[in-house]
Amino acid sequence: MKEVDIKDLGTLVGQEIGVSDWVEVTQERVNQFAEATGDHQWIHVDVERATREIGGPIAHGYLTLSLIPFLGAGLLRVNGVTRGINYGSDKVRFTNMVRVGKRVRMRQKLLAAEPKAGGIQMKNECTIEIEGEERPACVAETISVIYGA
Repeated sequence: MKEVDIKDLGTLVGQEIGVSDWVEVTQERVNQFAEATGDHQWIHVDVERATREIGGPIAHGYLTLSLIPFLGAGLLRVNGVTRGINYGSDKVRFTNMVRVGKRVRMRQKLLAAEPKAGGIQMKNECTIEIEGEERPACVAETISVIYGA
């Protein structure tokens, strides 16, 4: 895990922050996401039909996107932060499907760190990779604002 003081965050702009551990995308996780969002499309939750028609169930694109905070939690510690907020995302692309049973990880790069509303606005490029696949599942630019004491 990289560690930096909030005042020095700008020194990491343009650098890869790190790569997360691999996490398996299970059918249970897909089913829980379907319950939470109401998206019960058969390609995600009907294992028999998905296996028969498309080779197996796939994770929701937004499930893949929602893993970004979890996967990124252990990549960067910014000392002096009292709170942070999710400000949004830019350029979200789902470039490959994640089949249930596959493992994913995230590669994160800090694109910007600029003053914003009394804090620092961070923009990260987050690439969700699929184990054994050349094309990533998702590439997104996430925006957050962190505040210090």
